[in-house]
Amino acid sequence: MKKKYENEFLVNESINYPKIRLINSLGEQMGIYSSNEALLLASEEGLDLVLISDKSKPPVCKIIDYGKYKFSQEKKAKEAKKKQHNTVLKEVKMRYKIEQHDYQVRINQALRFLQAGDKVKATIILKGREIQHTNLAIELLKKMAIDLKDISTVQQIPTKDGRSIIMILNPSKKQ
Repeated sequence: MKKKYENEFLVNESINYPKIRLINSLGEQMGIYSSNEALLLASEEGLDLVLISDKSKPPVCKIIDYGKYKFSQEKKAKEAKKKQHNTVLKEVKMRYKIEQHDYQVRINQALRFLQAGDKVKATIILKGREIQHTNLAIELLKKMAIDLKDISTVQQIPTKDGRSIIMILNPSKKQ
């Protein structure tokens, strides 16, 4: 059974060290062998010779079924990927002339996003002559930051970006 896999490990014939430390399929150390002898032992068992560590002297090789080993490694990586949370940037848009109830709705939206572990981008859009009142928009964003200070930290202070003013909030580490 002579296969050559070209992924992350050297397998079978691609191992060309003069001497290697061999571990059998049960996980027991067998000693130091030449690459050819180890490959012969692996083929007698119907398994593959896989280079585990090339940093040690001599390099360590193991007799295993590489297909099963590779499958289990991919399965572990998939499980780890499932458990991690990717931070997403969610946006809350409003105008600076917002009513109290509408403002509370935006606060609740931002609160929900932050509790889910996502970043929040609060945007105030200015239309027409409203551009003269950027200070009121900045004050509103600062008020929003104060209202959400228990659950978030300000990543980016309110800054003007064309006809809109933007502030970014991170979920705080306390959660």
